[in-house]
Amino acid sequence: MIELMRTNDVVTLGYAESLLRGAGYNIFVADGHTSVMEGSIGIIQRRILVVDDEADGARRFLREAGLGAELRDGP
Repeated sequence: MIELMRTNDVVTLGYAESLLRGAGYNIFVADGHTSVMEGSIGIIQRRILVVDDEADGARRFLREAGLGAELRDGP
């Protein structure tokens, strides 16, 4: 899996997750439970991961949705 984004902003995370799932991308939100365990004070960021062969399309999709600035380095 490839990391698309990482953030402490639950609104941005939820928006990106909803968009990607709605478009049929196979994603996984990592570190959600760890973030809750640390009290949600923002130390541990949550990450959106996507299967390797869908990464390029998912990045394009998020850019078109206005989330390009949130994306991690990659193609």
